[in-house]
Amino acid sequence: MNEIRKALDYSTLVLALLSIAVGGFAGLAGASFLLLLRGADACRLYLVARAHSLGWLGLVLVVCSIGFVAALAAWLVFRFAPQSVGSGIPQIERELRVGSSGNPLSTVIVKFIGGILSIGGGLALGREGPTVQMGGCIGDLIGRAFQRNAKECRVLLAAGAGAGLAAAFNAPIAGAVFILEELVGSFEIPVIITSLGASAAAILVSGVFLGQSPDFHVPAIGFLNFWVLPVSLLLGVVIGLLGVAYNHSIVATLNLSRRFSKFHGTLRAASIGAVVGLLGWFAPALIGGGDSLTQRTLDGNLLLTTLAPALVLRFLLGPASYAARTPGGLFAPMLTVGAQAGLLFFMFWSRLVPSTGALSQEFTILGMAAFFSSVVRAPITGIILIVELTGSFTLFLPMLGATFAAVTTASLLRSTPIYDSLRDVH
Repeated sequence: MNEIRKALDYSTLVLALLSIAVGGFAGLAGASFLLLLRGADACRLYLVARAHSLGWLGLVLVVCSIGFVAALAAWLVFRFAPQSVGSGIPQIERELRVGSSGNPLSTVIVKFIGGILSIGGGLALGREGPTVQMGGCIGDLIGRAFQRNAKECRVLLAAGAGAGLAAAFNAPIAGAVFILEELVGSFEIPVIITSLGASAAAILVSGVFLGQSPDFHVPAIGFLNFWVLPVSLLLGVVIGLLGVAYNHSIVATLNLSRRFSKFHGTLRAASIGAVVGLLGWFAPALIGGGDSLTQRTLDGNLLLTTLAPALVLRFLLGPASYAARTPGGLFAPMLTVGAQAGLLFFMFWSRLVPSTGALSQEFTILGMAAFFSSVVRAPITGIILIVELTGSFTLFLPMLGATFAAVTTASLLRSTPIYDSLRDVH
């Protein structure tokens, strides 16, 4: 018995030490990925602005350029690493259940380059999917390098995935909780230890390059009065319905893209990229991952006539971009849609009941948490993620109400959580 206990203690110690290495490399990959994406976004906006001086020729150049970049990203996936398609989170969940498949190193390389091309090129995809899968593959590679058994490699894979999420959003607790709530569904001590160690190391390394401040800048928000809780429940119901529709939209666009399977995947991606380029010509701020648009929404400086069409376009653009099957995640686009929906709800509610004393930022943040929770069906991760992204810890109570109502609504409508659906579609 003592020998078994010593063996378990030694295994836990090794996993704890390796989790720090996994988190460090995942943090480095995540920070590099985000910095290059920022550069790609700035370059895209600059080139689109310059192209306007060329008139119709500029329009053709923008449409063809984004179509070509999307096609190149898809070609890299289909040619070198088919397992790097899409978000990567469904693939990580599948590997945690049945074991790793494919070459982790090629997945990391293709996910990194393809993600820069597709997201930086303008598709409405998030950075967290690629960083989660890259982090998971890094964990798997380190586990293999140190000759750990299959179970321990899976623990390190999960820890790396959480570290990737932590690095993507500067959200260490959300990264660890995401592993426990969504990926593993287990609170075993080795999993908890490696999750916390990897997420902490990822933030430590990425913080050197990106800083430690929250991703979104929100002014200090006080504690809300009791009457905001009933409103947050109503908001959650509305957002829950929107989340159900969003899930159906993603699955429907993927199924629709299958009908064109006779065409090569690069041609499909090129077509979607061309449509994104056309939208980017007229509204360059509406394409891409959506972080800047989310920040503008949080600032509350949008008119109803601008916000409503932007919400519709981003709601449609996210699923359409995902159907290109290039590397890119769903989190960041979801946060944009949730923020816009929360602000739109606030605009209508403040006209009906102008004396609530609530601020637009409060409803925007609640919308982000509720929409994420209704789509992913991971409410604890959603709440902690939004708190870490915005620094708005005073909104815990209304967030609980909004996410409770959103998740309950989606569950009653028997809407399958998005990553469960994507495991079947992919």
